[in-house]
Formats: sequence, structure tokens, C-alpha cells
Amino acid sequence: MSGHDVVPRGGGGVRDGGSTGPAGTSAELEWDRAVELIRAADDICLACHVAPDGDALGSMLALARALRVLGKRCAASFGEPFTVPAILRFLPGQEMLVEPARMPSAPELMIALDAAGRARLGGLAGRADRADALIVVDHHASNTGFGGVRLVDPDAAATAVLVEELIRRLGVPLDRDMAQGLYAGLASDTGSFKYPCTTPEVHDLAGRLLAAGVRPDAVSRELWDRAPFGYLQVLAGALARARLERDAAGGLGLVWTTIARADRAARDVDYDQLEGVIDQLRRTDEAEVAVVCKENDRGEWYVSTRSKGAVDVGRACVELGGGGHRTAAAFTMGGEPACIIDRLRAALRVPGDPDDD
Repeated sequence: MSGHDVVPRGGGGVRDGGSTGPAGTSAELEWDRAVELIRAADDICLACHVAPDGDALGSMLALARALRVLGKRCAASFGEPFTVPAILRFLPGQEMLVEPARMPSAPELMIALDAAGRARLGGLAGRADRADALIVVDHHASNTGFGGVRLVDPDAAATAVLVEELIRRLGVPLDRDMAQGLYAGLASDTGSFKYPCTTPEVHDLAGRLLAAGVRPDAVSRELWDRAPFGYLQVLAGALARARLERDAAGGLGLVWTTIARADRAARDVDYDQLEGVIDQLRRTDEAEVAVVCKENDRGEWYVSTRSKGAVDVGRACVELGGGGHRTAAAFTMGGEPACIIDRLRAALRVPGDPDDD
């Protein structure tokens, strides 16, 4: 079955996938097919992308909880390294997580969440290939189109938006645990409701989640407002190394820094505690694009990028083997950071550049 892009209630309008029928018909068929597959399955496996963020893990745990309410046997996981980031350990439902090696090798039904392509599932990609049916729930513009049933909407603020719609269509009332995961996803991918993807519909959804029992102050504290003392020292070093290139990104400016494994080890700071560094860099008035190169425990560099809107960092990251959105994207690469930044600098484009295609 070929997939179609769909838009949930409160989305930006239905985009037909190019098959037959009036606008919106194929989208509704995809929702109906997803609900049908879930209702018919006894065992369901959920997988989100490797190194999960708030949207990936929060959405997955919320859906897992809803499936358990429906009486489904449900296991949730993500590819190695199988470690929940420290800032997400407050999320309820983690007892439903299983190590990837314990997931069925050929699931009856598998649902992939917040993964733009099969490669983002890491070691679980093979299980997705062997599943009797695969539903993909995602909001990345760089989605590769994998999966048999695709609930994919690049205009959705977060995968949590689509999962909330799926839970509603399954007829499961939101409880506090589901709402907590969805709110963490929504808040994460809207930058605490300050990114351009924050629409009136996003606030409507946030209101429904608060009504289900979420405490926004508690979620915000866990996601953004706490860190070990060593993080402050790592952050200070990263800011001291920051470089401003005013002529980069079409003359709109690039600011970037690096955090090596040795920097973290010296202060006993885990890799997953570095998420907030880029939010400090992106404050730079003279730079449209902010970049943080973070060395993981395997010696690879995870390159986080942010744009204020004039530069499509998503396109640049796709060109370099990653993905994401226009204003927030990333890729992973080996080598020296200076060489990686050279490649990224060449990939950045702005409308009107002579080499912009």
C-alpha cells in the first residue's frame, strides 16, 4: 500500500498524496487504515528514533499507554544506545520500554514514531522491514516515505500532535500519563511554544493536555531548568570557544562551537545533558544560524543546527546525510569539527544566493 501525507485535526490543511479522490479522501483512508490495523492486532511494537528527544519518547510512551488501555500487548523501544536521556526520565510509562534485542524479530504490527527514515530506527530498522504491517507517524519534512501506512505531516508542530489525533480516533480518553508524554513532545518541538510552528491549534492542544492533569511548570523544569553543576562549566567552555562568521550563510552570519568527549568527561557530564547549549548560541544577534558540534561516546560528531527562519538548515542537513526541519535540523559525521563546519558552510543556502538551486 502506498502512503499519503495526512494532516490531523488542527493541522495546516490536507495534502493529497497524488492518488485518487477529492482532497482529504486519501488522508482519511490512511487514518482509517491505521485504526483498522491497530484494532485488529493483538501484539504491537512501537519504535522511535535513536537518541530520543522529548517528542519521540513522549509520543511513544503516550501511545503505548493508550494501546494498553485498549487491551493490546505492547512493547516500546529504540535503537542502541538504549539509554533514556536524563532530562526525560521523569516521563511516565517507562516500564513499557524493553531493550531492542527483546523486541520480536518480525512484529505483527509495528508503529514507527518521529523517525524521518528507516535508518533513524537504528538497530530496529530490520524489524520494521519484517513487520507484517508498518505504520509511520512523523512530522519531518525530510521523511523518506517509508512504511505501508503513513501518518506524516510536515506542518504538524510535533509528532505528539499526530499521536494525540490517533489516540482520539482510537476512542481512548486522555489520562494524565498520556497527556504528560504528549505535552513533553509538544513543548520540546515548539521550543516551549516560542518557535514559528506554534499556532492557535497548538495552544488548543496544550490546553486539552493541561485539562487532563499536566503541570506545565513541572515539565518545563525537567526539560529546561535543571542541570548538574558540571554542565555550567562545560557550557562556559563551549561559549568561550564559540566562533562568529559574519559572512557565512549568505552574509546572514553563522555562530558555532564544539564540545568534545574530553570536555564532558572532565566535568562528569553525560552527552544527553548537552541539549540546551544550542539555545544559548542561537541568541547571537549577528548570526542567523547557530551550530553545536557534540562528540558522542563513539567518537562521532552530532551536529545540531538552528535557524531564525531565513536559512533552511533542514535542506543543508539532508544534503549531509541528516534531516529535520527548516529551522531545526541535525546530522552525524566523523572527522574534525573544522572540516565538518566547512562542509556545512558550503551546504547552507539562502534565497537569492548565486549558487542557490
